[in-house]
Amino acid sequence: MTTPVPKAADVTERWFVVDASGQILGRLAAQVATLLRGKDRADFTPHVAGQSHVLVVNAEKVEVTGAKLEQKRYYRHSGRPGSLKSRTLAEQMERDPRVPGERAILGMLPKNRLHRVWRNHLHVYVGSDHPHEAQQPVEVPRG
Repeated sequence: MTTPVPKAADVTERWFVVDASGQILGRLAAQVATLLRGKDRADFTPHVAGQSHVLVVNAEKVEVTGAKLEQKRYYRHSGRPGSLKSRTLAEQMERDPRVPGERAILGMLPKNRLHRVWRNHLHVYVGSDHPHEAQQPVEVPRG
């Protein structure tokens, strides 16, 4: 008796919509990372990309706890000496509210060959409108 292992061609594509308004950033990121990997499926296989696309809407309305708005910093570096730049979470939310959600979700995914696939299957939008109505995404209940 052998265990059936699904191949990438056997896995059906699914689309989900997650409303971020009023949700805690880390809990939302954990839920979306689980959906992207396909761990909610009975036929989950770690080496096959889950073929799940996740749309996160209302990214600007995500909540954070404690003093993270003033204390959490986002860093970037061009590689040249003295070019380290940083922003607080509040500054980043004001500038582009999609970035904290994307970085939190991608940080919870494994850093392997499938990371790029999952990154391309994640779509974060400001506001409740998105251009993926034709895919008939399923609303994910708040968890």
